[in-house]
Amino acid sequence: MARFTFRLPDIGEGIAEAEIVAWHVKIGDKVSEDQQVADMMTDKATVEMESPVTGIVVELAGEVGDQVAIGSALMVIEVEGEDAVVETPVEEQVEAETPGVEEVVEAAPAPTPAPAPAPAPAPAPAPVPEPVAQAHVLASPAVRARAKDLGIDLATVKADGNHVRHADLDAYLRYGSGQGYHAPHASRAREDEPVKVIGMRRRIAENMAASKRAIPHFTYVDELDVTALEAMRADLNDNRGARPKLTMLPFLIVAICRALPDFPMINARYDDEAGVVTRHGRVHLGMAAQTDAGLMVPVIRDAQDKNVWQLAAEITRLAEAARTGKAKSEELSGSTLTVTSLGPLGGIATTPVINRPEVAIIGPNKIVERPIFHGDEIVRAKLMNLSISCDHRVVDGWDAASFVQAVKKLVETPVLLFAD
Repeated sequence: MARFTFRLPDIGEGIAEAEIVAWHVKIGDKVSEDQQVADMMTDKATVEMESPVTGIVVELAGEVGDQVAIGSALMVIEVEGEDAVVETPVEEQVEAETPGVEEVVEAAPAPTPAPAPAPAPAPAPAPVPEPVAQAHVLASPAVRARAKDLGIDLATVKADGNHVRHADLDAYLRYGSGQGYHAPHASRAREDEPVKVIGMRRRIAENMAASKRAIPHFTYVDELDVTALEAMRADLNDNRGARPKLTMLPFLIVAICRALPDFPMINARYDDEAGVVTRHGRVHLGMAAQTDAGLMVPVIRDAQDKNVWQLAAEITRLAEAARTGKAKSEELSGSTLTVTSLGPLGGIATTPVINRPEVAIIGPNKIVERPIFHGDEIVRAKLMNLSISCDHRVVDGWDAASFVQAVKKLVETPVLLFAD
């Protein structure tokens, strides 16, 4: 028998190492050529690693969460042939794909155990038969990770379509399958569960910690009356035809883009190592989106050139791409300013953390109805607080407050959003 050393190939320009985010095999497993064996995460994407040969896994590089250097051994596979060591070329390239691309999950056959040694001759034990067929389940890595955390065998989940989605897992948990998994009773205390911080969650933790360490944050919050804008939005939605439904966000983005030319210090990135602040003329707006893998920030390119309908379409497209893991690496980088919103969970006010190296982040909060004075009358109004966190090394408090006031004027007089 020979041993094949599968070395981690170059999986991206300038990448020196990658993190193990999932093993799909274990020591002793039989693997086939082109079978998916591991998922490796870089700063830009998750890459699916496939075995170059058929054989038995005898060594793995480490555990989930460990870093593996480019060119070092990822796994060793015992293959048929002469007793020699062969290796995969380091310069071999693989195609990187973003996390969440749907794939076929194949249950690896159980290895055939070797006969136990005995002091006296005895009949050899019967070999363990190979499975007649392998179970094929279509699911995204996010769905597979969630199922693994819940202890659910995806093969037992009834799919509404040709692959398992999160909704199918929800239905499984709600109604059960009678095949070994039962959701814990609501009144039972859960046991402590150590969860290793890996993958996207570790990237988020590192980025947020670096942002808070390096940037002196301050937050300003103001109240906006969105009554007139909400009425306009409702009218536009009633007459939208085949165009996408409008939320508050496209209108807010238009207001931000119209106000920014007078406040160039807001739409900027700070290279603190070089001591240079770049004030950007174009608005590449980051849009924080919550996904099963963690917080991602897809980018609306040239937001200043788009109307509310175009923005609504782009918001929907990018949010879906991020949620399903199909966002391209270039759609997740290069933002000059970020908006983060919790929608109806937005609370009274937020103090968002800046998406470094940007110098500001804007957080709209939920819309509430309250009585307000309008002259001598008390009227019902729809109100929304708008938060902005800024890098105090670059943006002064006066500038932040003045910028929010400019946005407030546009939002409270929505006809200005459409005026040339």
